[in-house]
Amino acid sequence: MLDRNFGGRRVQIVGGYKRLEELSTLLKPFSYRVLKEDCLDLPEKTYIEREVELTDEQKQTYSTMKSAALAQLKGKMATAPHVLTQLMRLHQITCGHLKNDDESITEIKNNRINSLMELLEETEGKVIIWANYVYDIKRIVAALTKKYGEESVVQYYGAIQAEKRQKYIETFQDPESDARFFVGNPQTGGYGITLTAANTVVYYSNGYDLEKRLQSEDRAHRIGQKKAVTYVDLIAPKTVDEKIRKALRKKINIATEIMGEELREWI
Repeated sequence: MLDRNFGGRRVQIVGGYKRLEELSTLLKPFSYRVLKEDCLDLPEKTYIEREVELTDEQKQTYSTMKSAALAQLKGKMATAPHVLTQLMRLHQITCGHLKNDDESITEIKNNRINSLMELLEETEGKVIIWANYVYDIKRIVAALTKKYGEESVVQYYGAIQAEKRQKYIETFQDPESDARFFVGNPQTGGYGITLTAANTVVYYSNGYDLEKRLQSEDRAHRIGQKKAVTYVDLIAPKTVDEKIRKALRKKINIATEIMGEELREWI
């Protein structure tokens, strides 16, 4: 365990793991696990990373937030009194916006939306797009609507009424519908729903929660999927984007070791 100070409060956080082999041995007599790939005849998964360069405005704002834990944009101030808040602010900056201390949001000139649109130009068929922030979902929906038309996109997040969400799923799954893009966040749409109409999944941004990542992947990769599924992660090099990806990879490596499985190919 490591001691850390968050806003004057001393807490302990996990700094590393040991004796994982012993834990695995203790669990084996009381557990029985069957992997999805062992009992379902599903197509392959393919993982691709797409780099998104930060704009000069993003680089400057990111550097200031990283070194001084604050940033001032267009007359608005955003501070990060805690390490976790600072990481969230850095993540927002890589996505192209920043939430200020007064709860307003400042848009930052970025290449992320353009990179997404270029990717979609190269992609055939229906596409699922996961984003961590509702602000980004709305920007993505606006860009898709402008280019492909209002009927081409459905959105799925907490503020959308439950009845509408179900309707949007049915519309997206309908092969005859014009709905080509499903845009949502894994917190709301990552569990329990079927989106097998798509075989391309784009992560506009990621979060640290491994379960939400894996569950959101499986919305397209489940019974009913006939094609190989491609997962594309938009990553800004040398930023918190890479730290999040490494954290997810480390978590799945630990889980794999505890369960006595071979390390699998992943992001």
